[in-house]
Amino acid sequence: MNDPLLTVLLPCCNGGTTLGLALHSILSQTFVDFELIFLNDGSTDDSVETALSFHDPRIRIMGGPERCGLPKRLNQGIANARGQFIARMDADDISFPQRFEKQVAYLQAHPEVDLLGCRAVVFRNSGEIIGVLPFAPTHERLCAQLWRNIPLPHPSWMGRRSWFQRHQYRLPEVRRAEDQELLLRSCKDSRYACLDDVLLAYRQGQFQLPRTLVARRALLLAQLGLFFEWREWRNAALALVSAVAKISVDCLCTLPGLQNLFFARMGGSVSEAIQQQLAHSLAEYSARRP
Repeated sequence: MNDPLLTVLLPCCNGGTTLGLALHSILSQTFVDFELIFLNDGSTDDSVETALSFHDPRIRIMGGPERCGLPKRLNQGIANARGQFIARMDADDISFPQRFEKQVAYLQAHPEVDLLGCRAVVFRNSGEIIGVLPFAPTHERLCAQLWRNIPLPHPSWMGRRSWFQRHQYRLPEVRRAEDQELLLRSCKDSRYACLDDVLLAYRQGQFQLPRTLVARRALLLAQLGLFFEWREWRNAALALVSAVAKISVDCLCTLPGLQNLFFARMGGSVSEAIQQQLAHSLAEYSARRP
């Protein structure tokens, strides 16, 4: 068989009820020249069986019963990818049908771009739409506030395999901040971009302070380490101030009636077309299920 143009990496640990929808959204893409590497990271539920139930020859199962962590599994997928391009996907999100088609076309037309994202609408388990994630289209704007973050949603990534091979995930892992650490570490010799099309639906769970604090701490330590290495003292100071401000808001979110403060960055109006697309994706998969 000829190698596919695209490899999709989908890591999973106990994907539960969301995995089937995520897989369905990938296998329903208008762009079909891809392989999907399902990276099982010690699932104890029926995640592997769910992946196999689609009976699609494009799915390759890797991983095993041991828990290795997301970065190690993703590096395993990168090492085994056959596609010219690599796309990321999570087990609880939804890729709209034209995502791969549009991203592949952009990367083919813009050889200077290493990593491409797209805009993402945010929704709850109930299907309720919260808003959209922050957006910036160009490398310069994406990297304008390195002390804050790089607003390129990781489940929307598609990039050149050669870039992923040069810039693998850090081990030991940066818990709950591995994608931001990779973006920051790689930004000096890479070119990022983000499509202005909403091509991904990002599932947002309930606010959990312990998980959020782990991510804040991990990202801050990674930022400070890199900014000190680069002698960017202003960015280091701003990262520290930003982290303190964010953690203060996180703590406020635990008070009754204030949880929505955490979701304030996910504002913005969502067009009727995107609302209909999300509703259609949810309904289509529900009709497929036995």
